[in-house]
Amino acid sequence: MALEPLGEIELPPHSGPGGFDHGDVHQASGRVFVAHTANGTVEVIDGERLRHLATIDDCTEASGVICPTTTDVVVAAARGTGEVLFIDPVRSSLTSRVAVGGRPNGLAWDSRRQQALVADVAGNSVTIVAASSSQVVAAAPLPGKPRWAVYDPVRDHFLVNVAQPASVAVIDPGTAAVLGSWTVQSPGPHGLDLDGDGGRVFVACDGGDVICLDADDGRELGRVPIAGGPDAIWVDPARSRLYVAIGHPGVVQVVDTGRMAITETLATEEGAKTTALDIRRRILYVFRPASCSIAAFQIA
Repeated sequence: MALEPLGEIELPPHSGPGGFDHGDVHQASGRVFVAHTANGTVEVIDGERLRHLATIDDCTEASGVICPTTTDVVVAAARGTGEVLFIDPVRSSLTSRVAVGGRPNGLAWDSRRQQALVADVAGNSVTIVAASSSQVVAAAPLPGKPRWAVYDPVRDHFLVNVAQPASVAVIDPGTAAVLGSWTVQSPGPHGLDLDGDGGRVFVACDGGDVICLDADDGRELGRVPIAGGPDAIWVDPARSRLYVAIGHPGVVQVVDTGRMAITETLATEEGAKTTALDIRRRILYVFRPASCSIAAFQIA
């Protein structure tokens, strides 16, 4: 097996519906930050000791978290209040919050300009926020409901999944305008990640496919069927692997991105739809809402 059980971390009990949403790893410290939607918080986990470390409050309907590798900031989306939160990953404390309106969900980080893109699932739009000033610098409409987003530093643009019409929107990082749209031949593009400098984009779709696109023009290069509707995905370029969590039936599937084939299917927990990947320490974290815990797996 490529994924070996490493341990479990109990989290504060849910106070309402919603479970967990997106999470990410602060690579420098190994701390894991995850949106605890049910509690309106961001939970912080000590990944090296596998224990809960802190709770960051006032993130109503927490829906997304990213930990950019180019700066010491964590970005979280508060869907309930239409805000983006900037968090100090060392102190595990809130540094600022910015009103962006709507119901922010998808996030991506522009490493050149030190700014965050926020995708609004209510208004079908994107907003760009500068981290240094905590100000909105641009906003623009999308052709449909957005899902997850990434920034491509090689081509200097954002990519945003659009559920319907099934596509990937190419976004200008200066104006937030849609520069182009790549058609995706599977319903409901959801999870999204890049193959580093390898020139490939991976899109996990509600229709039960992971599709590989050319990063220059969006041409389909390959696809592999998966066990159900996915959420976030993580690409490990060095190992040519992609990890996709599927809430129903509750599995993580490992995709060989060279052969575009499933190499492993690991049972996790019904409803466990999101994960976080620690590239440095080779750990995959699976967020499990039913047991209110995190399962950690060492990547062999």
